Amino acid sequence: MQFGVMQRGVFEWGDDMSAHFAELMEQARVLDRLGYDSITTGSHFSTFPHREFMQVPYLCRVMAEAPNVRLNAGIVLLSLHNPLEVAENFAAMDVMSGGRVIFGCALGYRDVEYKGFGVRKGEGVARFEENLEAIKRLWTEEKVSMKGSHFELDEAVVSLPLVQTPHPPIWIGANADNAVRRAARLGDCWYLNPPQNLPTLSRQMDLYRAELDKLGRPFPAELPIRREVFCAPSHDQAIEIAAPYIKAQYDLYKTWGQDKAMAKGDQDITMDYEDLARDRFIVGDPDEVAEEMLRYHQVLGANHIIMSVQGVGMPQAQVLDTFQLMAEEVFPKVRRAL
Repeated sequence: MQFGVMQRGVFEWGDDMSAHFAELMEQARVLDRLGYDSITTGSHFSTFPHREFMQVPYLCRVMAEAPNVRLNAGIVLLSLHNPLEVAENFAAMDVMSGGRVIFGCALGYRDVEYKGFGVRKGEGVARFEENLEAIKRLWTEEKVSMKGSHFELDEAVVSLPLVQTPHPPIWIGANADNAVRRAARLGDCWYLNPPQNLPTLSRQMDLYRAELDKLGRPFPAELPIRREVFCAPSHDQAIEIAAPYIKAQYDLYKTWGQDKAMAKGDQDITMDYEDLARDRFIVGDPDEVAEEMLRYHQVLGANHIIMSVQGVGMPQAQVLDTFQLMAEEVFPKVRRAL
């Protein structure tokens, strides 16, 4: 079992971002020292009314601050980008990090991002698939000639040879059922999404396994899942601290239209915290958190749990306390039980 942290890095519009950046780098150093396996950061653009660091430069700094952890781009909004640029950036990051990069990718869902990049939403799936095909070829072939809907590669090459072979792990994020099938077809694994509850993920896991069987592909050796996670010495203390921050994060997701991208039947993210948390968040004391992590492993096969800990406005001390408690009490319990 591997354990990682999603450094969401979402802050209020009027905050001192230089100060927050220093705190995030402190978090990265602490995670490295405590033996966490990975650090993840996402990718969104035009994030008003909140501020967020851009993914590629952020991960490049993290790779220096935390020299032992894997670096997960979770996720690249691949439909919006040029494949040669993406392939070049991540090849360089793979070399610079000594082969620690994970390439997470998905469609994205926010209108402001699609409009800002001049991409029609109806083109999203086709652009995603041709971009990913081009990137795989650029990473594995000497010269690539390929004409796409919005690019043309004419004996194109990636400037730096990859450290990881044949390429960095490709994790495909997926919410809707068709996207889960696409992850089985095109990715090294499905990167299980944070908003869906466990019954929905269990149903979709059946779809994922069936699609893998249909394609003759094995179940992946690594299956990552991201969850909202918070741990405190007691159950009541964990809920009291974490609930307002998690609820605020999901209210933000609602304004961004996250619910529209989720699986049918599991799209309501406006309910009260208690209802929202059921089978969705991992919040409690060390025994409860360990038990829930083991449940996700048993039901889904998840073996890389990526934890979103810091909600908008959560003080640094509370974040670091949870990192420490998880490493000292939760992870050993989980690993002993496996």
